[in-house]
Amino acid sequence: MIRYYITLLAIIPIFLFACGDSEKDPTPVTVFDITFEPTQLTFTSDVGEKEIVIQSNRYYTISSNQSWCTITPTVGYADETTTIKVNVTTNNTTSERTATLTFSRGADKKEYSIKQEAGKEVNYVPSGYTLVWQDEFNDPRTNEGKAVLPNSTEWFYETAAPGWVNNELQTYIAGHRGTDTCAMIYDGSLKIIAKKIGKEILSARVNTNKSWQYGYFEARLKLPGGKGTWPAFWMMPKNFTAWPDDGEIDIMEYVGYQKDVTHSAIHTKSYNHSINTQKEAEKAVADLETEFHVYALEWTADKITTYIDGKVVFTFENDKKGNKDTWPFNAPFYLKLNLAWGGNWGGAQGVDESALPATYEIDYVRVYQKE
Repeated sequence: MIRYYITLLAIIPIFLFACGDSEKDPTPVTVFDITFEPTQLTFTSDVGEKEIVIQSNRYYTISSNQSWCTITPTVGYADETTTIKVNVTTNNTTSERTATLTFSRGADKKEYSIKQEAGKEVNYVPSGYTLVWQDEFNDPRTNEGKAVLPNSTEWFYETAAPGWVNNELQTYIAGHRGTDTCAMIYDGSLKIIAKKIGKEILSARVNTNKSWQYGYFEARLKLPGGKGTWPAFWMMPKNFTAWPDDGEIDIMEYVGYQKDVTHSAIHTKSYNHSINTQKEAEKAVADLETEFHVYALEWTADKITTYIDGKVVFTFENDKKGNKDTWPFNAPFYLKLNLAWGGNWGGAQGVDESALPATYEIDYVRVYQKE
């Protein structure tokens, strides 16, 4: 009997050990495996289409992080070869750009890079005009690496408290206040930034010291989005006495709640929004918040015409009656760039402070006049 119990006790641990091992056997996991041919795509600056051949062992979805780069189809299946078409729009910027395609299987993700070469700068300037003034905003940083403010010999600031005009909510500062900067030049462009500091919204309005009567005025701009933003590129008379009697030319205005729609207008004593007689127009253009576009004004003694990327947005003709109430545009005007927050128009659908800080980016401003 003793020998029997000893033998049984020796067998039991072996049996339990064997059972324990079988319970710990891992369930095989299929790793998300995907291959691409080619391994990267590069497009010229023109509109284009190319293909990627994909093989994967799992079902997956595909997305692009840039609106200028689209793909079809947007899904692929396990153990099948899938060919997707990649389409890009024309790159109107002067910088190379990159899109990322993400191939997703649950939490597993693989990324694929799409590059597009820099576009060539398009010349929209009408014939017969000569460049007379420009700011390319290529100022280098200081020796301490800090961004610089706009050149005070060329630009001046308007400062004002909230409610100064149009019931706007921002405080306009002279470029910076203490350690807070709302107008700075770096990486080849001027950035006007609206930001919340404490309970205040700070921003900037910068104006040219020079003024001109007639000409072709052009700026390359990227606009901020979000409810409450209200950037503008416009002109006011040098010898201003009263609004709207002395005139106003709005080359570009944009309100963030109306995405990808640019506006132009003029204001005079006879034609202005306070009496519902304003003269204005709008144009829908894709990617105003993500890409640079060229906004321009051609102003002659006969008419005012605004453009975006060489396409007409708005035209207003001189009635030739010699009446300042309808045509005050026979005097020097200066250029203005500002980013308002809220107000009668910018805040017409409320404001969303999650859009802050918001950045209005100006690549250059150029002025041309007849030779």
